[in-house]
Amino acid sequence: MIRPGATLGVLGGGQLGLFFVLSARRMGYKTVVLDPDPTAPAMAAADRSIVSPYDQEKSLRDLSESCAAITTEFESVPARSLEFLADRGVVRPSPLSVATCQDRILEKNFLSKNGFSTAPFLVVSRESPPSPVTVQPLLPGILKTAREGYDGKGQWPVGCVEDLTRLLSSAPGPFVLEKRLDLAREFSLLIVRGADGETRLYPVAENVHEGGILHLSSVPADLSHDLIKEIRDIGTAIAHTLDYTGILAVEYFLDRSGGLFVNELAPRPHNSGHYTMDACLASQFDQQVRTLCGLPLASTTLLSPCAMGNILGNLWSGTTPPDFTAILRHPQAKLTLYGKASPRPGRKMGHFTVLGPSARESVATAHSLLANLSQKSPVQSVQGDTGPVVADR
Repeated sequence: MIRPGATLGVLGGGQLGLFFVLSARRMGYKTVVLDPDPTAPAMAAADRSIVSPYDQEKSLRDLSESCAAITTEFESVPARSLEFLADRGVVRPSPLSVATCQDRILEKNFLSKNGFSTAPFLVVSRESPPSPVTVQPLLPGILKTAREGYDGKGQWPVGCVEDLTRLLSSAPGPFVLEKRLDLAREFSLLIVRGADGETRLYPVAENVHEGGILHLSSVPADLSHDLIKEIRDIGTAIAHTLDYTGILAVEYFLDRSGGLFVNELAPRPHNSGHYTMDACLASQFDQQVRTLCGLPLASTTLLSPCAMGNILGNLWSGTTPPDFTAILRHPQAKLTLYGKASPRPGRKMGHFTVLGPSARESVATAHSLLANLSQKSPVQSVQGDTGPVVADR
């Protein structure tokens, strides 16, 4: 057990790193953040910052020697860097867990090999183009980059074999071609798992996306007892199979025929779990500190139904933020901004949580508050995304 007073490290200084640092400080720990961006939000709250690429050995050694334990706020940190740190101290989640989740090919193969249902998929690349006969059952589909792409980036619709040929000719890949499901709803589950295998689950969240970016989450999801049990059982089994330690988010698709599929895994706190900061006894970031330090896990009890809305950079006029008066005036709403200096379309700048007597009423209020904020057109949809994959934290 790593007790308060020790120093904890985090790779990544985005909003997830910021909230980890704030939880750690509140619990009596010192913190060090390593990030290549000197303006990263977490650096303003940490005791010390290391401005460095994630693969610079000198900086990694500094971080290791400064900290009793180290975690990460995002999955794209180089696995070799995590392995370097793990050879010298406590790193949670494990480098293997992060490496599995940061590569869609490894992730899909892990899920498929262990019997977890996913949308039908195929690994493709320019060097190994698939035959039309192999591709046809997956159409219409979505072509996804194996690494880095998220929030709708690095994803392209594929309607026919010619579309796939054209896309592969423009980039070597590798990619995952995934059959487009007839989606009805989307969900996520936050799993807390300690090094001793103790596991606790937060309530299932229902998520609505716009342009591939999370728009709104509501908790608890309005689902049958059997479907909630299935979601929880699958998530628990995934965490156990990975021998995972930390916070793991599992995203699910439900198709119109009632089929449940695992979409993606996130080896870290998750955007859809921000409601835990305001509506739960302990937040996902409190649990991240606890699992990192080997402390007893806290309760995942939901204190109130709620809805959480994302606030994107589309709403800024240059560097001028939108008018948050309606959110600030609402007695059941709580606004959280991330302190990012450079707003841009699609960038997550903050969120707000609405507590209410039911998830449905909270969603209605959140929709009203989001509509009040809207000043510009929605972010470009996934179907139209032809831009490069960029980190947006």
